[in-house]
Amino acid sequence: MVLAITQSQPPSPIAIDNNGYGGFPTAHQTRLLRFLNECKDMSQLKQIHARTLRTLSTSNNPHALFLYSRILHFSSLADADYAFRVFGQIESPNSFMWNTLIRACARSAERKEQAMFLYCKMLEEGVVLPDKYTFPFVLRACAYLFNLSEGQQAHAHVLKLGFGSDVYICNSLIHFYASCGRLDLAQKVFDEMSERTLVTWNAMIDAFVQFGEFETALRFFSEMQKMFEPDGYTMQSIINACAGLGTLTLGMWAHAYVLRMLDTAVASDVLVGSSLIDMYFKCGSLEIAKQVFERMPKRDITMWNSMIFGFAMHGRADAALECFSRLLMTESFMPNSITFVGVLSACNHRGMISEGRNYFEMMINEYKIEPRLEHYGCLVDLLARAGFIDEALNLVTNMPMKPDVVIWRSLLDACTKQEESVELSEEVARQILESEGDTASSGVYVLLSRVYASASRWDDVGLVRKLMTNEGIAKEPGCSLIEVDGITHEFFAGDTSHPRSREIYRFLDVIKDRLKVMGYLPDYSQAPLVNEQGDTKQHSLGLHSERIALAFGLLSKNPGVPVRIFKNLRVCNDCHKVFKLISTAFDVEIIMRDRARFHHFKHGTCSCMDYW
Repeated sequence: MVLAITQSQPPSPIAIDNNGYGGFPTAHQTRLLRFLNECKDMSQLKQIHARTLRTLSTSNNPHALFLYSRILHFSSLADADYAFRVFGQIESPNSFMWNTLIRACARSAERKEQAMFLYCKMLEEGVVLPDKYTFPFVLRACAYLFNLSEGQQAHAHVLKLGFGSDVYICNSLIHFYASCGRLDLAQKVFDEMSERTLVTWNAMIDAFVQFGEFETALRFFSEMQKMFEPDGYTMQSIINACAGLGTLTLGMWAHAYVLRMLDTAVASDVLVGSSLIDMYFKCGSLEIAKQVFERMPKRDITMWNSMIFGFAMHGRADAALECFSRLLMTESFMPNSITFVGVLSACNHRGMISEGRNYFEMMINEYKIEPRLEHYGCLVDLLARAGFIDEALNLVTNMPMKPDVVIWRSLLDACTKQEESVELSEEVARQILESEGDTASSGVYVLLSRVYASASRWDDVGLVRKLMTNEGIAKEPGCSLIEVDGITHEFFAGDTSHPRSREIYRFLDVIKDRLKVMGYLPDYSQAPLVNEQGDTKQHSLGLHSERIALAFGLLSKNPGVPVRIFKNLRVCNDCHKVFKLISTAFDVEIIMRDRARFHHFKHGTCSCMDYW
């Protein structure tokens, strides 16, 4: 759809007196206005509308036009179809009336495209030009539809009509560009604004959080505090940034700020509460997440889903399913599609095959929820990792939609762990490469190399490495974060850039000696892209980013405080085994979040029960 803007001039304004009505309304018109102000439902509105139609014409009658605009406004909030019929009866709708109908469509999930149709019709007719109140509604519809092209055309109209400095329109533009994946354009709008409000800052901070630019969001927050006091929307974004970074200290500060500085309504807001629950779970603090949930005066389905997902990512399937049972016993909410993603994830993380199958059937048969790709992905991963490769492949074959790369990766990873045939692994790898095309990442090559390493096909391991080099594909570097005394430290594999590197590496030697006494033998298959010489492989394994972070954490830890580590990749088998041994050797609790889930190491065991 191409939008056009006309240079037609708006109609000449009707002469009106200081009342704004164009003369004084008659007693009949005054009664109708009073009835409208007292109107409670559509039944009453239709009676008032019928009386208006019989007694008043909109032609050159500003009082009648005002009455119709009020009728249109009321019906747009209650019955959009009726509002369209009202609008069709108005001979010369003004900009307020156009905006009323556009806004009603923009706020309706089913009518976003109608909002754009109305805007285009308004431009084509050219009788009334859009005003500064039109564009926020239009941009909202474009943002929901991810319609970058039409939104950019609307932005051009904004500039052409001289509204480029309007703060409300600019706020909508920031939200629109961020929703359409153009963080750069959102920031450009922000940077060029001569006036900013708290909403402006909230929109920009939230955009950074959406794009995973958590540190930038926190820097923006510090800048914003110089001019504005944060509100509930601000704190929700900041809490989400803390969750993304895994910074428990800052997350607890944000929670305390909400409780102490903002009003009780914000502290009890379900969206803020859901963000807090998600943050505490993602920072590895299950108990505080549970406390926040239990103390909330009211809950919505999003909050229940946050609890189910939180327990699932920590491998607490029992708690997740208990939470689901509690949800079913409430009269206020019904589980939705997202709820069952969480339930199936819980089953997946604990390898609960029959339960996963049953919940999948329950979702379809009892709650009439059509499975989405995420549901199939959970079930495929559950079946494949438990060794039911054929059943998983059959499910993929019979899915009503095309499997995505995540599902193919699940199958390849399962083939690696189950030591399935190399031929099957190669076929799955081919499917992944076809799905990803030119954007193929290193993950598939690493997994395939592990298949070859497990089969002792070292020549093929070398070929995979050579292929990666030729294609310019670099293995994603392992990166681990650890927070000590409120400061986040970042380590990469083999990192020597930390100021305490010498001390860390000396302590790594201490750990190595302890592990040797405990009978530790390295799993060389976890370093398939390194030369076959044992010493080189052992050296590589010993310098994985999470081991360096753990050594630093053990050097810096406070008594009784768990060591919390956050890694960008899935933890390898060898590091998992080492962390269990270290938890015993140094009598420490280690909480690690990798790409897939949380692991709680304590007394030589892991919460995942060695199933991840």
